[in-house]
Amino acid sequence: MTTLRRRLHALVALVGLLSCAVATAQTNAVGASAAASASQAAAPASAPARAPLPPRSAYSEKGADTCLECHDDVTAGYSGTAIFKGKHSHRQDARTPFGPGGLQCEACHGPGARHARSKNPDAINSLKAGSSQTAAERNQPCLACHESGARIGWHASAHERSGVACADCHRVHQDRDPVLAKTSEPEVCFTCHRQKRADFEKPSTHPVRFGQMGCSDCHSAHAATSNTAMLAKPTLNQTCYSCHADKRGPLLWEHAPVTEDCSLCHSPHGSVRNALLTKTPPLLCQQCHAPNDHPSVARTSQSLPGGSAGGAAFLAAGGCTNCHSRVHGSNHPAGAKLMR
Repeated sequence: MTTLRRRLHALVALVGLLSCAVATAQTNAVGASAAASASQAAAPASAPARAPLPPRSAYSEKGADTCLECHDDVTAGYSGTAIFKGKHSHRQDARTPFGPGGLQCEACHGPGARHARSKNPDAINSLKAGSSQTAAERNQPCLACHESGARIGWHASAHERSGVACADCHRVHQDRDPVLAKTSEPEVCFTCHRQKRADFEKPSTHPVRFGQMGCSDCHSAHAATSNTAMLAKPTLNQTCYSCHADKRGPLLWEHAPVTEDCSLCHSPHGSVRNALLTKTPPLLCQQCHAPNDHPSVARTSQSLPGGSAGGAAFLAAGGCTNCHSRVHGSNHPAGAKLMR
């Protein structure tokens, strides 16, 4: 009887242990399910698939209105809105980008749908020097319209061969392009031609820094020409004669270097000597005129009045021009020596 009781108690204990194990397993399963639900609730929703960028050939939907959503700085001198101050924005002129049927900003900068979406500056022709486009690619929109007149020879010009782009000199997003005004044109040219800026600051110069002349009065920036320094005229002398017509001739008595090349005596951009001379007389004259049959010896301490060699008084002060004042030529019957 005692043995039966012991077995019964053991059986009851075993049943209790099994019940506890089942309850624990159920609790763990419920906790795991709750944790999984909480984890799913805490996990962020998956991001929607990003729409592909438009092709490079796609134009924006709203034209200039799309561009002005970002390029709307009205205070900047070279901004998107500043285009409306110039000739390119005339609504009634069919030749302009903003004219009837025009593509507005995208007429010059190319299709802009991809750029508007990605904000990548290389997705559009920005026309800026720091862009990934070559000078030829940046020039193409300009030359598509401006291909006649002075620009007809651009593709063989020195500036084109040097990789200069139209936007390097011209400013379209302004009411007045600085390079088209005499007062501001030199500053644009001096950006590259720095030595010429220094020349025009010398005592004797053409009146460029005073706004009375511009670089384009003598030079043609767009033309394909074999002329020296891209001169507007076939020769240097013809360029000078545009203003100095009294030196053109023909004259009865001519001075050979005058008819040959003005730069033999004059420095066109500036000089520290009067009349833009390359050297001071009589040293300038003595480059060609030998002292034979004329006491045109070099002006030194030995040749001036009071020197040991006996003075040549005519060499004092102005030098040769004291007597030979008509150095550019003379029409006087007695002017063979250019003295009258």
